[in-house]
Amino acid sequence: MQIKHLKLRNWRNFHLVDVDLGARVILIGPNASGKSNFLDVFRFLRDIAGEGLQKAVRVNRGGIGVLRCLSARQYSNIDIEIAIDDESDQWNYRLVINQDNNSRPMVKEEVVSRNGIVVEKRPNKEDGLDPERLFYTSLEQVVANHQFRKLSEFFRSVSYQNLLPQVVRDPKGFTANPVADDPFGRDFLMRMWRTQERTRDSRLKKIGQALRVAVPQLTKLEVAMDDVGSPHLVVGYEHWRRVDAKQYERDLSDGTLRLLGLLWSLFEGEGPLLLEEPEISLHSEVVSRLPQMIERINRSRRIKRQVFISTHSEDLLGDKGIAADEVLRLEPGKDGTKVLAADATEREMVKHGLSVAEVILPKSAPKDIAQLALAF
Repeated sequence: MQIKHLKLRNWRNFHLVDVDLGARVILIGPNASGKSNFLDVFRFLRDIAGEGLQKAVRVNRGGIGVLRCLSARQYSNIDIEIAIDDESDQWNYRLVINQDNNSRPMVKEEVVSRNGIVVEKRPNKEDGLDPERLFYTSLEQVVANHQFRKLSEFFRSVSYQNLLPQVVRDPKGFTANPVADDPFGRDFLMRMWRTQERTRDSRLKKIGQALRVAVPQLTKLEVAMDDVGSPHLVVGYEHWRRVDAKQYERDLSDGTLRLLGLLWSLFEGEGPLLLEEPEISLHSEVVSRLPQMIERINRSRRIKRQVFISTHSEDLLGDKGIAADEVLRLEPGKDGTKVLAADATEREMVKHGLSVAEVILPKSAPKDIAQLALAF
């Protein structure tokens, strides 16, 4: 399944969004333009499907007031509409939400269609008889989503990865309680350990081959459990002695851990993968090859994943394999951030040999950036 189109109204930075999406989507834009907030709409749908509307809005994001775009005027609802291609089926999901007088998130409209035929439309007759039902989406309810459970499962398969090396090194220092599917890495090593051994070893062998290019002294890479039940990375390093030295996650550089986490995330899961600034802490030569690495791993999978990448990196965007129509440029303004696809001129320039870094990236720089140094 692949997300083909997205419409938003009053979502965070965005007053209005209406864009097509491909198998790989690369977001560029100045700081605070909304790249993270754009990605968050997919995490939001994942949270609704897995945890419910109330937790997705109130607990995970602080309420409707936080989600609603500041540019919203007479129309205060938040609208999300998403089109999904499932080979033979075309799905469309529309959700409109607001809040009641007690600030509880509620469904104003929810519509699911399959191949143009509506299979769920709310508010419905039952909602009229019991308005409390509108505090729950049909997407999150097993008894209500039986006709489109595949859609709910797809949203739950969305994966967001933004591994923080400090968290991987000391997960208990950030939380005493176990955490599942943490994008920042609190359960990263445990997820690796719990992966079926044959699969884990196969992935680590491939990842180790890639890491040896960036870290030439590396000889082996594995995961082991200590005596108190905590998993650890065990890395072998060549040095002047005959026996390799052992190092653990606490000894690895930020760049090594981030690259390892990025590569592991490409093998893990089947749904859309959201990557936020994967270039952080990596050498520019490694960054320049990330698009090729991501594409090659994706092609080797049984099910190719849709990948969303936010970035500021000229090195990453310098890859000539990135097409102009894979890039969305975010442009902030007084009426919210616009999401702009490449125009005909930009597509033609990239088609004739220029890179996205040369053609589109310069347009994403903050206005009046030349005045930055003069501010002091």
